[in-house]
Amino acid sequence: MITIDGSQGEGGGQIVRSSLALSLVTGTPVTIENVRAGRKKPGLLRQHLTAVHAATEISGAKVDGAELGSQRFVFEPGTVKAGEYRFSVGSAGSTTLVCQTVLPALMLVKGTSNIEVLGGTHNPFAPPFDYLTKVYFPLLRKMGPIVESGECRPGFYPAGGGSFRIRVIGSPNLKPFELLQRGKLVRREVRALVANLPKHIGERECKLIARKTDWDAKSFIIAEVKGSPGPGNVVMIELEFEHVTELFIAFGEVGKKAERVANEVLQAARKYLESDVPVGPYLADQLLLPLGLAAHQGQPGAYRTGPLTEHTRTHIDVLKRFLDIEIDVEEDGDMRTIRLWKR
Repeated sequence: MITIDGSQGEGGGQIVRSSLALSLVTGTPVTIENVRAGRKKPGLLRQHLTAVHAATEISGAKVDGAELGSQRFVFEPGTVKAGEYRFSVGSAGSTTLVCQTVLPALMLVKGTSNIEVLGGTHNPFAPPFDYLTKVYFPLLRKMGPIVESGECRPGFYPAGGGSFRIRVIGSPNLKPFELLQRGKLVRREVRALVANLPKHIGERECKLIARKTDWDAKSFIIAEVKGSPGPGNVVMIELEFEHVTELFIAFGEVGKKAERVANEVLQAARKYLESDVPVGPYLADQLLLPLGLAAHQGQPGAYRTGPLTEHTRTHIDVLKRFLDIEIDVEEDGDMRTIRLWKR
């Protein structure tokens, strides 16, 4: 039994999700204390509780103390099985984060899993479904598992009401992986989504980005989302390089001008382009778990990013509790090279 202090580092929900994912993969029981102690409203929220239920369902786990608001619970995993799974957050809580809790275990199990998750697909506090599809899943496929996106019905914060599907074909033996250069830029796309809002919001966002760049008009797409339960607006800049794709996102809010949203996403994209590293700050955090699992199997990995976030530092500490690996961070100015290998 491993005991994890949920107040360490950034003290958020990622500690819960990563601990569950690693417990499933290693078969190690875990007690998580001080759950989300670093947040204004500590304890398990609905999306975190859904992640616990999802981890329980795919493995037949035994759980004690996991309820809404719980600040301590015990999780004892069973045997992970591929299958047909449907998880509902029941709010605008992030569907993608629930998915990422069970994905590492399912991608290491022989067989095909079809997963549907209902809730918020485009939430400003988590990677949207587009990020998984464009950025994360292609890198997982390089490691062996087949992870494919299916239908997505967008659900924006705070109404939620969305869903998506993915298919996973497991590969128990992961391949080594390195991402040290991004290569040449081969494609870029600006996509503005509007749901139950005037189309001119997306038009203004694209117009500002077009005015501040020399990007071709064909790079801009304005999409009106049909059937969304509530209003929503998101602008995404997708930059596809030879070896990696990165996606930058900004969300519209009540009282927030479209031009401000567009400026936010453009600044994030420009900062990445100026850094000359392949892996942005959010991807740097999300790559740790799959590369840590590969390193645990004896397949070393490495990637290059910028200065580490508190999220990433906390994630490194959690990984070392479960896996027999070393993680080294080499510093070179504003560049960081993260290397993972088996002890």
